[in-house]
Amino acid sequence: MSLLDDTLEDIPAPDLAAAAEAQRRLDGKTKPPGSLGRLEELACTLASIRGSADLELPKKALVVMAGDHGVADEGVSAFPQEVTAQMVLNFARGGAGINVLARRVGARVVVVDMGVKGALPPMPEVRSVRIGPGTRNATLGPAMTEEEVVRALEAGIALAGELADQGVGLLGIGEMGIANTTSASALAAAYTGASPAEVTGRGTGIDDARHAHKVQVVTRMLQANPVDGWDPVRTLATLGGFEIAGLAGVVLGAAARRVPVLADGFIATAAALAAVRISPRARHAVIASHQSVERGHRHLLRALEARPLLDLDLRLGEGTGAALAMGLVDASIAVLLEMATFEAAGVSGASA
Repeated sequence: MSLLDDTLEDIPAPDLAAAAEAQRRLDGKTKPPGSLGRLEELACTLASIRGSADLELPKKALVVMAGDHGVADEGVSAFPQEVTAQMVLNFARGGAGINVLARRVGARVVVVDMGVKGALPPMPEVRSVRIGPGTRNATLGPAMTEEEVVRALEAGIALAGELADQGVGLLGIGEMGIANTTSASALAAAYTGASPAEVTGRGTGIDDARHAHKVQVVTRMLQANPVDGWDPVRTLATLGGFEIAGLAGVVLGAAARRVPVLADGFIATAAALAAVRISPRARHAVIASHQSVERGHRHLLRALEARPLLDLDLRLGEGTGAALAMGLVDASIAVLLEMATFEAAGVSGASA
């Protein structure tokens, strides 16, 4: 069997007993039951993923995968495609938004070149898992072959397993790739059944005319690649990108190892939905970090039945929303670990 097949077999169901035990412990803390709201809900979710209510503050990593998209040839972005490689170098130097926010929460940033068009010099700060020099233009046919998308998925699975072996207990996923909101829009339409106009946003900040053109480009991608969104691997291959497929693999690999995954914004959530369509059991490992201003993100979150932790009008990508949400994960676990019980504090509980 392949690594992908083995991983799909290994993904467990959520541990509902662990979640119930976490809630029982929270109910014994010095507060009215449920008064910490979604922090309590988050702690229980983490227990269900990890398979135990005995949680610890996790070692954290943010996986940022980069890849270029052939559909950039259609003029859908405000920025030239060279920016993908330039931003990867910025990640490597620690100067990007994700680096700044990751440092604030003590998370390691793992940068992966999944298929940047421009050649990058070898450097220890960037892992090279290049499937190719960018995908093909999906308005003319499939962006990737199924063999390529399986390679990308398995690269993500292997990385998630490696990080789990190193003791990482919380992952965030983010991305970089000029034109990848166009690919994510096409995936969102295919996976959710929404129209291109409903899921296609402004990405890097394009004007009205270019946005209308981008909607037309997404429509052409879907017309050139008639797919069934319930055939998730083929849909991912024909409309996605190397970095989107790689991140889907990270979700699958993390789910198999009981590691929670904070999905960032629109593109990372498209990857998460692809993973969940490939293996519905992977859904329990995905936590939506925030609500992006990209219009298609709501459709993806609805398909995942996921309620985001934050709503800060973010649209940068890179994993920035996931990094911010890591602080909430720490807070939810700290409440479970450190808050006194009624008995220990000598505080009277609620009357019957």
